[in-house]
Amino acid sequence: MLSGQITSAILGVAIAGAILFLVRRDHLHGPYALWWLGVAAATFLLGVFPQLVVWMGNLTGIFYPPVLPIIVAVALILIRLLKLDIDRSRQERQLRRLTQKLAILELELDRLGGSLPPAARDDDPD
Repeated sequence: MLSGQITSAILGVAIAGAILFLVRRDHLHGPYALWWLGVAAATFLLGVFPQLVVWMGNLTGIFYPPVLPIIVAVALILIRLLKLDIDRSRQERQLRRLTQKLAILELELDRLGGSLPPAARDDDPD
């Protein structure tokens, strides 16, 4: 049982390291990173303190210990969710940059005394 504890603890540390790396490289946005760090912490804690698993199993009525296939399936789902969060963070960053560029261009156009085309003015809520 000790090797399962070590594996789970290492997995928790590896997930936390991967999340910090992705945040540092600006591939994962802050709110998503906090959620993933929570997953890493839970994985680590359940590995270090397996009696929590037994206690939670007794609490929920689950008494079947061989859960390796379930752990593998959950790990694959978590990897997929991480990929989706990376993609969403990239899209939000692009949208924010485009919005900022548009605002700068509109300000410059106003400063030069130009006006927006009629189609652009219809979309403007001002």
